Amino acid sequence: MSFLELAKSRYSCRQLTDAAIEPEKIERILQAAIAAPTAKNLQRYTIWQIQSEEAMAKLKQTTKFTFGAGVAFVIGAKKDGAFDRPFDNKNFSEIDAAIVATHLMLAVQDEGLGTTWVGWFDAPKLQELFPEMQEHELIAVFPVGYPAESAKPAVMHEKRREISEAVVQL
Repeated sequence: MSFLELAKSRYSCRQLTDAAIEPEKIERILQAAIAAPTAKNLQRYTIWQIQSEEAMAKLKQTTKFTFGAGVAFVIGAKKDGAFDRPFDNKNFSEIDAAIVATHLMLAVQDEGLGTTWVGWFDAPKLQELFPEMQEHELIAVFPVGYPAESAKPAVMHEKRREISEAVVQL
C-alpha cells in the first residue's frame, strides 16, 4: 500500500476488540514511533504502553474513550532539554511528541489494527495514577486493538477541503 493509500484508509476507529495483539506488531509500531524526527534529534518524549488489567483500569478512570482496547499508548512531552527556537523561544517538545504520535497512529493502521487520537482525558488524574508521567505534558492517548466487525469511519471521514482551499502558493 502506498503512503497516500495508508493515510486515506486510516480513520478514527472507535470500536475495538480486546483480542491480544501479537508482540511483533507492537514492536513494529513502537519502532515506527521512535523513528519519528524531533527537533535537533533531542527526543524529549516518552511513550507509555498501558497493557496490564490494572494499568488499563487506571486509564479508564481518566477517559471514557478506550473503546474496548486491550492496550493503549500515552504520549508525553518533556519541555526541559527540548529544542527552543532562538527567535521566540518556542519550545518544540509538544510538536516533537505530536510527530511521534502521528508515526505511531499510522503504524497502527499499517499493522491492520485500529486506534483514534484521544485528547479527551484527565491529564492531572492520569499523572496522579501514573507518577512516572508527572514531569511530562501529556499529548494523546491511543487505545489500540483489532477493529470490531461493526467498526467504520465516521460519516464525515472522507470530507476534505480541496487543495486549492488549503494551500496558498506564494
